[in-house]
Amino acid sequence: MVIQAEAGVEEDLQLEALTLEHSSPQEILEWGFRRYHPDITLACSFGGITGMALLDMAVKIEPEVSVFYLDTGFLFPETYSLLEQTRQRYGIEPVAYRSRWSPRDQAHEFGEELWKHNPDLCCEIRKVEPNLRALDSNRAWIAGLRRDQASTRRGLKVVEWDERFGLVKLNPLAAWSETQVVEYIHANDVPYNPLYDKGYLSIGCIQCTRAVKPGEDQRAGRWAGSSKIECGLHLPSQEMS
Repeated sequence: MVIQAEAGVEEDLQLEALTLEHSSPQEILEWGFRRYHPDITLACSFGGITGMALLDMAVKIEPEVSVFYLDTGFLFPETYSLLEQTRQRYGIEPVAYRSRWSPRDQAHEFGEELWKHNPDLCCEIRKVEPNLRALDSNRAWIAGLRRDQASTRRGLKVVEWDERFGLVKLNPLAAWSETQVVEYIHANDVPYNPLYDKGYLSIGCIQCTRAVKPGEDQRAGRWAGSSKIECGLHLPSQEMS
């Protein structure tokens, strides 16, 4: 489903994107909070380092920033540990959004190991639909996406209309490289998922994530062995139906 913006909104966002293209991530966040707070929320997977860098920046700018995560029921123990670290470090309470289907109910209704025989449906059930609920009543959301992460993300704008969820989307770190994120993490002593140091450069569900091998794309460890490279939350508009 494609949700079109109201007349003039997309044109306005295109101009804002051009204006903010060479701004720092913090300046982009400040713009977003000025324009949309409190109806803006930050998505963090507690897997990738980009999300943690973004969370650190956001909390320093707006301590009462709304943060949510998608608890698929299949997250790594290290992911839950980082979540607890984040609570203690920043004094925030990220809100969990879960599938309406328990893992057991999903297996009963759609078959065992749905992620193997229909990964798109599995992601739709466990991530996309909960994400829709997480964004309900918000006017904008903040995501930790970068252009260098995958071919599907090369056209990212720092601010754009999200046709899938029907609201404004900020990508403050779109222009940053992995090296810049790592430098920020270490310079600011930001907690991050320890699996990253073991080669897990993009971390999702246990069944669909492996370490990245030398020379591979940063997201090669996600849905390895299949053509799938996105869970469905951040599909380019031309791939949406």
